[in-house]
Amino acid sequence: MRTLKRYAQTWPLNRPFVIARGASTSIDVIRVELHQEGHVGTGESKPTPRYGHSVESVLADIDEVSLEIEQGIDRKALLERLPAGPARNALDCALWSLECALEGTTPTARLGPPVGREIITAHTISIATPEEMAKAARQELAQGARLLKIKLNDEQVVERVRAVREAAPNVRIIIDANEAWAPQNVEDYCRELAALDVEMIEQPLPAGEDAVLAEFDHPLPLCADESCHTRKDVALLSDRYDMINIKLDKSGGLTEALAMADAAHEQGMAIMVGCMLGTSVAMRAALPVAARASIVDLDGPIWLSEDDVPALDYRDGWVRETHDS
Repeated sequence: MRTLKRYAQTWPLNRPFVIARGASTSIDVIRVELHQEGHVGTGESKPTPRYGHSVESVLADIDEVSLEIEQGIDRKALLERLPAGPARNALDCALWSLECALEGTTPTARLGPPVGREIITAHTISIATPEEMAKAARQELAQGARLLKIKLNDEQVVERVRAVREAAPNVRIIIDANEAWAPQNVEDYCRELAALDVEMIEQPLPAGEDAVLAEFDHPLPLCADESCHTRKDVALLSDRYDMINIKLDKSGGLTEALAMADAAHEQGMAIMVGCMLGTSVAMRAALPVAARASIVDLDGPIWLSEDDVPALDYRDGWVRETHDS
C-alpha cells in the first residue's frame, strides 16, 4: 500500500520577479511524496492566484483524494477524479515518479529527452526600466543564455524590447505580455517587434478576450498561455494562435500535458513548454514535454536563492539532468 505525504514549502528568490500582474520575492510550492516498497515518487506544484489557487486550497484538494491515492488509484483515474490544476499536477507527477521508480527507471528515461540531447531554455527578463532590462540581459548573456524571454506589460513595449535587443544583438528573443495588451495594439506591436527580430509573442490579450487574434495575419507567431489549460482548449484556439504553452500546473500533470502535445500537433500548432517558478523537482517533471517542444522555458530554479537537490544542471543556456538525478 502507498503512503502519501504532502506539505508546503517556501523558497526565497534571489531577485524580484516582476510580470504584468505583480512582483514576487518568494514562492510557495506544494510537495507530494508517495512511498511504496521502499521507493519514493515526488511531485511539486505552485498555487497560482491568477487561477484561484492558494496553498490551503491545493492542500485541501489533495486531501480530498488522499485515501484513494493510497489505495492505488492510477493516473488515468486521477484525470477523472480531480480537475486540471496544481493539486492534480503534484499527484500526477508523483505517480509518474513512483511508477518509474518501481520499474527501476525515471520518467525522462522512459519518455525522453534522449540522453545527451541539448535542451535550450529561456532565461527570463522581468519588467523594469529599459535600461535595467538591458543590464539584466547582459547579465544573463554572461551566464550563457541563448534565448531570452522578455516580460512586458502595456507600457514602453517597443522601448523595452529595443533596449534588450541592443544589449543582446545575437540572441533569440521571445515576448510574454501576460494578457496585458489592448486588442487595438496587438497588430502594430507584432509588426514593430518583428523588426527587432523577436521570435514569438506569448498571450498578448486576456484569456477569453482573444477572438480578435483570428482576424489578422500574424506578423509574428502567437502563443497561447493563460488561454490554454488542457487538450480540450487546443482545437478552439487553433485559429487564433500558432503555438500553445504547456505548463504542468495548468494541465494538471504530465499525463494531460503529453495529451496536449499530441492535440497541438494534430492541429498543426507548435509547442512551448513553460513553468511557474519552482524547484528542479517541478522542472524535471516537465522534461518529457520539453523533448517535444520547439521552445522551452524551464528557468524557474535560476530565480531561487537555493534549489532543491538533486538540482538540474543549468549551464551555457541549456538545462539537463545530472548523473545523480
